[in-house]
Amino acid sequence: MTNESQEHGAARRPVEDEVDVVAEETQKPAKGDKPEKKGSFWKELPVLIVVALVLALIIKTFVVQAFYIPSESMENTLLTNDRVLVNKLVYHTRDIERGDVVVFSGVDSWDGEFEMAEPSNPVEGFFRWVGTAFGIIPGEKDYIKRVIGVGGDHVKCCDSKGRITVNGTPIDEESYLYPGDVPSDEFFDVTVPQGRLWVMGDHRSVSLDSRSHTGDPGGGSIPEGQVIGRAFVIVWPFNRFDTIDIPDTFAQPALQALGGSAPLVAGFGMAVPLVLVRRRLRRRR
Repeated sequence: MTNESQEHGAARRPVEDEVDVVAEETQKPAKGDKPEKKGSFWKELPVLIVVALVLALIIKTFVVQAFYIPSESMENTLLTNDRVLVNKLVYHTRDIERGDVVVFSGVDSWDGEFEMAEPSNPVEGFFRWVGTAFGIIPGEKDYIKRVIGVGGDHVKCCDSKGRITVNGTPIDEESYLYPGDVPSDEFFDVTVPQGRLWVMGDHRSVSLDSRSHTGDPGGGSIPEGQVIGRAFVIVWPFNRFDTIDIPDTFAQPALQALGGSAPLVAGFGMAVPLVLVRRRLRRRR
């Protein structure tokens, strides 16, 4: 007796073989489909790096920038080789305040507290630019100091107890002044012009700050427009991570009242003589 396959003249394969054949056929790529190329990630990597650099530069230019501390002028608040983050937006929402630690540009103004050799070739110049932009190396003409007086303030050294006074009010600098330093070993008595700042380093004995530039235009003060931003946190080394706050001494009501009313007082001072002159002219008529 013959089975069905023999009747048709051909032997059928087992069911298992049929399943394998179907599986193999379904795994074959369709005609026209290109197989994935190996190494596509490495081709995209340069593009990713460029995009990351562009985004980082945009953030650095407009929002936050890292800065390298190259000198001892702000010890012990900031140490040499510290890296800080600087907020570039804060002064678009509020005024610069006494006690702020600010980074500012000294281009065409102050001489550097340290000197760097000029790049020997364009490649070295490019890597220096990148390093400065990302806070890996210091900017030769960037400075970091503490704001002691703002426009209109009368800043003087010193009172009978050796303290700096702002608008006649002594400030207590013990919390941030370098141990063993006095507030100043140089006498000064200045009224800060409007739109300018009187700045000093926390390590007074080595800081080349406003006191060292009293013969410059502005009497040692710096233009507010040269301020890059406010240093608000130490990010490197990790064991020194900390915020940079405004000391409590700058919150004294006497300072705030006098400083805030200075432009108003000046306005009244100019207005009163004009009113008196106007009344005299009316009487004569």
